[in-house]
Amino acid sequence: MQAKLTIDPAFRVGPVRRRTFGSFVEHLGRCVYTGIYEPSHPSADEQGFRGDVLDLVREMGVSTVRYPGGNFVSGYRWEDGIGPVEDRPKRLDLAWHSLEPNEVGTDEFMAWAKKAGIEPMMAINLGTRGVLEAMDIVEYCNVPGGSDWAEQRRANGADEPYRVKMWCLGNEMDGPWQMGHKTPEEYGRIATEAARAMRMIDPDVELVACGSSSRSMPTFGEWERIVLTEAYDQVDMISAHAYYWEKESGLQEFLVSAEDMDRFIDQVGATIDTVAAARKTDKRIGISFDEWNVWYLDRDPSKPPSGDDWPVAPRLLEDNYSVADAVVVGNLLISLLRHTDRVWSANQAQLVNVIAPIMAEPGGPAWKQTTFHPFALTSANASGEVLRVIVDGPTIESTQFGSVQALDAVATWADGEASVFVVNRHADEAVDASITLPAGCSIKEAVTLHHDDHNWKASAEDDSSVGVTPNGTAAIDGGTLTVTLPPISWTMITLSTQ
Repeated sequence: MQAKLTIDPAFRVGPVRRRTFGSFVEHLGRCVYTGIYEPSHPSADEQGFRGDVLDLVREMGVSTVRYPGGNFVSGYRWEDGIGPVEDRPKRLDLAWHSLEPNEVGTDEFMAWAKKAGIEPMMAINLGTRGVLEAMDIVEYCNVPGGSDWAEQRRANGADEPYRVKMWCLGNEMDGPWQMGHKTPEEYGRIATEAARAMRMIDPDVELVACGSSSRSMPTFGEWERIVLTEAYDQVDMISAHAYYWEKESGLQEFLVSAEDMDRFIDQVGATIDTVAAARKTDKRIGISFDEWNVWYLDRDPSKPPSGDDWPVAPRLLEDNYSVADAVVVGNLLISLLRHTDRVWSANQAQLVNVIAPIMAEPGGPAWKQTTFHPFALTSANASGEVLRVIVDGPTIESTQFGSVQALDAVATWADGEASVFVVNRHADEAVDASITLPAGCSIKEAVTLHHDDHNWKASAEDDSSVGVTPNGTAAIDGGTLTVTLPPISWTMITLSTQ
């Protein structure tokens, strides 16, 4: 099977945005406790943060982290997580049927974020709370001093304000599972009022309204239209959430999951434009794809405790990812980059232990899942401008999406260097690709993630025997790069350019 790809610096989509490489830390399962925070761990620092996890977060190239939820935030009282730890109350977390000890809160997260070198993205509770609480937490985080909440922050050890830029106005308020679930009219109104009040305290905040929890929601499209009609002037982005897993439709259908993300982004973008046209405004609204990943929702690890069992940090949503899962994650990153004109921020959910690229055993090692590798390499090598790649090659007949290309690709182009990211989504066949490049390009590196057993999964005992390896088939002759792409594979080729 053969395919032709064309790359040209003139095919620009927009800039590579560092915020595309965000992640997510929610008070869910072991993401916080025995994930990023475990005071008794041999690698823990003086604040209780696991040093081995911090090292992997830095290696992964995470740019931003969304906190503290997620479904958790819709029942969260942020004040419970500040002040002396010994005085903080323990609360029932209804979202995940767990007990929240509040040992980690806003100040601890900000300290961890600084150590990790990431930008915090905070979410506020617009489910069971409202405008006043939104005002209070912005005052606590962003006002230098003089006011009650700012002085409490200073008394708690943070003399300088955190100056948090990005704020999510609630979480998945379109979902009936959400505490404080609202109609789009109800949510649009409270989001607008919270946003207006927050900007009175800090005019520089960037605010994200809740969009749809998936493209399959019955209210999708109409939710975005109604919310933005109300809140357009007060927000900067609207969110999108999507999770993918291998269903009864089979492996091949799962491998083309990024087609759904492409359509999701295009349709939300069209709705944004429709509302802008109706309002006769030139203001642009972006998309914050602040939850995305592979997540096997139907498996036992995704089932929370029940009854009188309210454990602290239970093992929840601890999916163990295969090579095929990692290829899909790499493809979703391609989709996000390809839509950089629309997607201004994105967060893979989540960072540690919970549907995560990083795993950490209590008192034991931290290790990399297969999904770690495409994220880390894309984050490290995508820079400059995103280029649309023209693909002409074999197709796959998808039950959901019709005829789609077996190969999917995107490129980035900066002064002196370029990167090509490509997946072969065919479940059985390798593809020989020829890539037309501008003159003066030479190969710096060509690597592929692939294994004959696409179900291979990493573990605490072995997270390195299968990973990204050099692809020796890559070569340039004149202005054409040729490379063989195995089935179910993710490949990155970095180039020197003149």
